[in-house]
Amino acid sequence: MTLTVLIIGCGDIGITLGRELLSEGHRVIGVRRRIEALQDTGIEPLALDLNELEYADASALPEADYVIYTVSADHFEESAYQSAYPEGLKRVLSVMEQHATPPRRVFFVSSTSVYGQQEGEVVNEESPTEPTSFSGTLMCEAEQALINHPLPGTVVRFSGIYGPGRDRLIHQVAEGRIAAVTPVIYSNRIHRDDCTGILAHLIHCQENGRPLADLYLGSDCEPVTMHNVMDWIAKQLKVASTDTMQSPLRRRTSKRCDNRRILETGYQFRYPTFREGYAQVLKEGGFWRVQKA
Repeated sequence: MTLTVLIIGCGDIGITLGRELLSEGHRVIGVRRRIEALQDTGIEPLALDLNELEYADASALPEADYVIYTVSADHFEESAYQSAYPEGLKRVLSVMEQHATPPRRVFFVSSTSVYGQQEGEVVNEESPTEPTSFSGTLMCEAEQALINHPLPGTVVRFSGIYGPGRDRLIHQVAEGRIAAVTPVIYSNRIHRDDCTGILAHLIHCQENGRPLADLYLGSDCEPVTMHNVMDWIAKQLKVASTDTMQSPLRRRTSKRCDNRRILETGYQFRYPTFREGYAQVLKEGGFWRVQKA
């Protein structure tokens, strides 16, 4: 059966997911303010500013079997996060629920920033969310807006996303920088292609009649310290570390994400740990070739 999937905030993750769904024969509509990035992708473009979306205008968005809300805030400011997450998502839900055929499920791409744990605790979908930042607080508000809405909805909390073009950490290591050994700061990561893989997998689960939870934690299979990640990358690049980085106290969080719930759905990670994932980024980004030249 051909599905229609509406991707709101169709950026890097949305385009990658859209191409995957197109390859399966589905119809994909991508919503973003500037649609130039959707040229030659096969994704049908829809130019729209969510700030101008009217709650009562059912025609503002097309009917779809599934909606993926993967919007990014314009800036790291409270007003930008308020607009992008709780307000933007509520506007979309208000429009979609007015359709003659509402979506089968709405997926909201959230973040593990909703957790406030700082002592290396293991966290899962049942762990308390006590964010210490406005970003985490507003993400929590958006999550609850979806979970409490009459439309079926699922929140997917992704941890630190990396992948092609998301290579800031590699550049830091290449410059000789490395995270300190102490205090121990755990890093939770997920490759972009596993973000899209999880979202496509959850759609398949619903289509096959398997019940979905309200919430999934999307993180790879090995929580690891930031020091160990950067040390491994340094060994791959054959560079010496000359500058120790200290994470500012106000931004310091440390937790270990438990991904058992998503594994229990049958999802198999394309990049189970940071090693496989960063090896792909190093290869595709040409970092190994530069070092070997």
